[in-house]
Amino acid sequence: MPDCLALIAHDTKKDDLVTLVTHYRHILSRYDLIATDKTGQLIQTVTGLTVERMAAGSLGGELQIAARVVSGGVAGVIFLLDPVCVNPNEPDIRALLRVCTLHNVVLATNMATAELAIQAVAKRRDAYLIFNPVAGQGNPDRDLAMIRQILAPQVNLHTIFTQPDVDPIDQAKDAIATIQSSQTDNDTGFIIASGGDGTVSAIAGATIQTGIPLGVIPRGTANAFSVAMGIPTDLKQACEAIAAGNTRVVDAAYCNDIPMILLAGVGFEAEMVDNANRELKNQLGTLAYILSGAQQLFAQELFKAAIEIDGQIIEFDTVAVTVANAAPATSVTAQGFGEVIPDDGLLDVTIPIPQTRLQGVDMLATLFTSALVKVQAEREDVICLRLKRLKVTTDPPQKLVVDGELCEANPIEFECIPGGLTIFSPLSTV
Repeated sequence: MPDCLALIAHDTKKDDLVTLVTHYRHILSRYDLIATDKTGQLIQTVTGLTVERMAAGSLGGELQIAARVVSGGVAGVIFLLDPVCVNPNEPDIRALLRVCTLHNVVLATNMATAELAIQAVAKRRDAYLIFNPVAGQGNPDRDLAMIRQILAPQVNLHTIFTQPDVDPIDQAKDAIATIQSSQTDNDTGFIIASGGDGTVSAIAGATIQTGIPLGVIPRGTANAFSVAMGIPTDLKQACEAIAAGNTRVVDAAYCNDIPMILLAGVGFEAEMVDNANRELKNQLGTLAYILSGAQQLFAQELFKAAIEIDGQIIEFDTVAVTVANAAPATSVTAQGFGEVIPDDGLLDVTIPIPQTRLQGVDMLATLFTSALVKVQAEREDVICLRLKRLKVTTDPPQKLVVDGELCEANPIEFECIPGGLTIFSPLSTV
């Protein structure tokens, strides 16, 4: 749920509160608003803003709001008091004063402090955190509490939970539309993806060529994108990198119009990912991919691959074609050059052409070593190319994996999008 603002007023101050909300409607419309019953109804009628109404003040509505402050997600409370004529049936500020103090939540009690609070909110950037609660094996409640603790003082943090029946790409697009509709020259909102590589890739894909910065808080099994980009895999350090505000512009790509931020694999890589099931990954973590790859070494069959480059076609008998925009060292089949450079405007293509299974094992060991020392694999049975675009056709058709997601396509077209993605990173090149 996005962060919300709570609105309460004694009877003699309700008109003042409506005037305040009307004046700052463009800012308050970014938030979910909650209010006690009569106050909420009045604000909604006059301003047209949607307001979630709690119980009436005389029935403990302010206590419901206090409970929301305790549970998190409340950015601030505006409670306009009448210190002179207080009806004993009206809401009491004492419970809210205590919880707002304990949880470091803004509490404004008159027009002057309310305006200062809203103006302070207006000067802060909006961050839309898309949080996958089922990612990884950690405690999602504890993870979210730490994220909020570090980032909420820096930005207006709106939390959106992924759901089984909702595509995170659609959630990201909705957040992007909100940012773009309220964006000014000096105030650019941004997106934060927190989950595994599947969640991160889906959300990152939606931000390609928008210019909207992406923060990544990795909580998955492999966290390949974070490793490839030098983003900390420790949750606290990843949050601190976003709070620091340093950004880096890197490349993105499309594979048959599918956004690609990491790599696509045809043949070996796809089979390896397919065989590393969720249960195995939960038990072994990244070792699941290594075990699956070892098994696939002895099962992968040769296939014909036709590579079209600028109208010219070259053909190989191979076990894999890997096209990488970015890749960690553990993505062995992407390491023909020893290192995938994520901001050179080119895709790295690695095509192994082993003659025997034993040669294939030796070749993979060489690629792994190349990744460790960041030096190109000098072997006649490894074809290495750096290209902006290419087309791959296989015979027979092979499985395809794009950023960890299996799909089917033949032929397959790839295109690099130079500088297509802006990310928060400890290593700023801006």
